Parts: sequence; C-alpha cells; structure tokens
Amino acid sequence: MRGVYCDGVSVSLRRDLPEPCAGPDEVVLRVRRAGICDTDLQLARGYMGYRGVLGHEFVGETESGARVTAEINNFCQVCQVCLSGRSQHCPNRTVLGILGHDGAMAELVTVPRRNLHAIPDGIDDRQAVFIEPLAAAFRITEQVALGPDVRLAVLGDGKLGLLCAWVARLVGARVSLVGRHAEKLAAAGAGIATYLADEAASLARSFDVVVDCTGSSTGLAAALSLVRPCGILVLKTTVAGAYEVNLAPIVIDEVQVIGSRCGPFPRAIDALARRDIDVRPLIGAEFDLDDAEDAFRAAAVRGARKILLHVERD
Repeated sequence: MRGVYCDGVSVSLRRDLPEPCAGPDEVVLRVRRAGICDTDLQLARGYMGYRGVLGHEFVGETESGARVTAEINNFCQVCQVCLSGRSQHCPNRTVLGILGHDGAMAELVTVPRRNLHAIPDGIDDRQAVFIEPLAAAFRITEQVALGPDVRLAVLGDGKLGLLCAWVARLVGARVSLVGRHAEKLAAAGAGIATYLADEAASLARSFDVVVDCTGSSTGLAAALSLVRPCGILVLKTTVAGAYEVNLAPIVIDEVQVIGSRCGPFPRAIDALARRDIDVRPLIGAEFDLDDAEDAFRAAAVRGARKILLHVERD
C-alpha cells in the first residue's frame, strides 16, 4: 500500500506499507483526498516524536461507496475521563495520524465506526477536507461566549487563522485579523478588520479575546500584547520548538489562557453545506499521492494555501 510515512524527522512516500485491518467496531475506508496542515509539517520536524502514516484531514469512502470523514480522537469509552464526558482527552486515546494511529495519507485508513460523519452531496471533496480544521475553529465558540459586544482578534493570517476569523464573525463577534501578508488578509472579506503585524502596536491591550493561530513559538508573546486586562487568550498553536515568553503579564493582568483543539464536526459540516463559510479561497495546489514529497515541500512554503493530496486511483 502507498502512504506518506513520518519517521520522526522527515516524511517519505512508501509503497510497502501493510494494508490495515479493521478491529472491533472499526471500519476500513478507501481514501479519496487528504489535506496537509501545519500539524503535519510540525510532526515531520519532530513534534511529539510521531512515527507512522500522517494525515487527519481527509475524505474517505466506505465499502458501499458513501463519502465520509472521521473525527481524529479514538477514545476508550471506559475510563473516568470518557465517562465524565471528556472523551476528547481520554488518557488512553490514539489520534489519527498524530499519536499511535496511522493516518489518512494512504490508500486505506482504519477508523472507529463511531467517529464517522457522512458528507452531504453539496460539499465536494476539496471543500470537505476542511471539515476537521473548521470544526477546530468552531471549538472556540464552545469555550468562549462570543457576540456583538466581544472584540476578538485572530493573530495569524494562515488557513486556520482565516477559519477562526470567519467562525467568530459568523457568530456575531467584532473580529480583527492580524497577519504578515496583505494578500492573505484581503481574503478575510467583509466584516473583518485587517491589520499587518507591524501595525499591531496600535492595538495593544484592546481586545477581549485573542486567538493565537500563528503556528509560531513567538505567537504567544504577540497575543499577550493584544489582550486587555482580564481578557481571554485562546491558544491554537502547536509547534515542535520551545516557547520563550515572559508569563508575568498573565498574572499581572489576570488573563485567562485557554487551550483549544478539536471541535464539533456537525457544526462544520452544516456551515459548509449552508455556504455560511466558503473555504474555496484557501485551496491551493493538488498533488497525486505519488508526488507526496513534492506536496510537503509546497505546503512548507510560507504563505501557501491548503495543499491537497489526490489519493484514490482513477
């Protein structure tokens, strides 16, 4: 089987991977398309020491031909964390293409049946690849009350930053997007104020909520400079490197810090189906799975749009 394999420090296309077998309550899916995200790039640089097939943003097909995607956390359902309703944080979990479970950048992938979500006909494969990151953006709305009285800034004009800005606008917050690329900021659209990073000094301590989507270890310090006293800082960034930041402002200004990870797939699917959020401007080049190494190089270029892998054989 062909697949994109991470050895802990790099990625390569392999053609000798064993085909996965479904365990109890699992299903084997034939993968149609997969997306390369910043987490995949970080894993390839040593984040979490992961070894295995990468990929957690994908569209698959069941044996009967139904298009589906799957949530990425595979939990045990029997521990106290699961029984308390926090299964996303199950201490026994594996995470698709990230922790202890081969991912979807391969011809076949195995996932728990309970994790499946059907993809409506109105969402094509290229858009459906965004269901997982869009769900992660919607997670913020479950953690923080947002509305017209909330001044929210998203720091980082990459794909996740734009998704978070669009979600926050959708639920009514007063949204600003801060980034380093004028052309990417232009994609934010109506209703979102945009600022280049070197203009951010004028915005210091002026936002109720700041979301760090920079994908950089410097993002936390920059986000801290934007949040008001007693405000909320939402961290979406994970990096392979270490943070070096003065945490005193969190104490002095009584800033709440919230880690934010996976979110509600049904809300993301509904937003795409209803055209409430249009991800098409975020879609970049598409590579065949055989050209996966070139695809990863393209995805690593600063400012790249979403790079897709065409996995299914025509």
